[in-house]
Amino acid sequence: MSYEVALSDKYMLDQGRVFLSGTQALTRVLLSQRRSDAAQGLNTGGFVSGYRGSPLGSLDTALWAARGALKDGGIVFQPGVNEELAATAVYGSQQLGFFPGARHDGVFAAWYGKGPGVDRAGDALKHGNLAGTAALGGVLVLAGDDHSAKSSTTAHQSEQALVASLIPVLYPASVAEFLEFGAFGIALSRFSGLWAGFKCINDTADATATASLGDPLRRWLCPEVEMPPEGLNIFQGETQLSMERRTTDFRLPAAQAFIRANRLDRVLRDGDRRTLGIVTAGKAALDVIEALNQLGLNDARCRAIANNAAALYEVSVVTPRVPRTDLVASPLRSNGSTTTWRSGWRCATYGSRRFPNKESHGHAHGAVLCERFVGRDGLLDYVQLVCTRVATNFRYPAPWLVPDPGGGGGGGGGGAHGGA
Repeated sequence: MSYEVALSDKYMLDQGRVFLSGTQALTRVLLSQRRSDAAQGLNTGGFVSGYRGSPLGSLDTALWAARGALKDGGIVFQPGVNEELAATAVYGSQQLGFFPGARHDGVFAAWYGKGPGVDRAGDALKHGNLAGTAALGGVLVLAGDDHSAKSSTTAHQSEQALVASLIPVLYPASVAEFLEFGAFGIALSRFSGLWAGFKCINDTADATATASLGDPLRRWLCPEVEMPPEGLNIFQGETQLSMERRTTDFRLPAAQAFIRANRLDRVLRDGDRRTLGIVTAGKAALDVIEALNQLGLNDARCRAIANNAAALYEVSVVTPRVPRTDLVASPLRSNGSTTTWRSGWRCATYGSRRFPNKESHGHAHGAVLCERFVGRDGLLDYVQLVCTRVATNFRYPAPWLVPDPGGGGGGGGGGAHGGA
């Protein structure tokens, strides 16, 4: 069976598979959102502004190349003079209902900039997030992070800056996840009233891949959450302290509930007992799988070596969780409990603060780690040692499957490691 293929397919197809780059996927997210809204009878518009910089240096090129499709979809692209002016303009797009004569029901928007631009625009991002989003608007904050300083004056990571602004952060692992997480981010932003962070790195923004298209009319689950009298979305004349209260007491819990209800976090490899868990986020999840495969640790081997008790868990939304530097492990370590896996579970954790990280200063793929620092047999021995040690502290059913009425569990992790 043959069919015609056009360059416009990456933006215009509603089903099947498309070949596109990371920045083209971000462009498609906006176009798909407009079509999805129209299919629901909504007359929405779109707005994009930001300041180019690696790894989003070619986003404006992709947007300019799609200017015809953007115009037809009522999406305005206006590059910013700098990052904070662009963020301020995006903030204004959510105030459509404040003035008479609006031509649209709402405006969904996207801001983009590289990591240092996130720092520079922090004031505008924080003010915009505290004010909130319109119910038929929504904001994506596309943060380009150059972890290895490939084309930047410093290596940078935006999560901490976004956490300081109380902005939840999605971390897609691939071009395909750009499409899924982009649609989810706008839905999250509309539901919670928060701006939604969207972490882009070189490996995803600069990549080109074939991606399967999801359901363009997918409906996200909207859980029951506690609401303030004013609701969660932006309204005119709100005081500063009211913005703070609604954001911390209602919007962030609503965002957590929305994330849990739609199960964006996922188990990539599973075991029946889940005594040993590897928790990772974004592109690092694929690197962990690559490292395991390089060592011959496929699904069957992982189950055997860990007595069918190992699991690999991908955290798709790294915040809102516990505002510490270690954004993946901190929710596990906080009071010895985790809100990431299941409510009420407790576990001892082993990770970046207790084991030396030989590659903490740079960017490494699983194959590089395997070749540079350890031999295959040596790492297998190390994995066996860890599994054996863990097995001495856990029995089936594992203690952390049962909530500890005494609130303990955190202290046991340090003791367990100290004797390893």
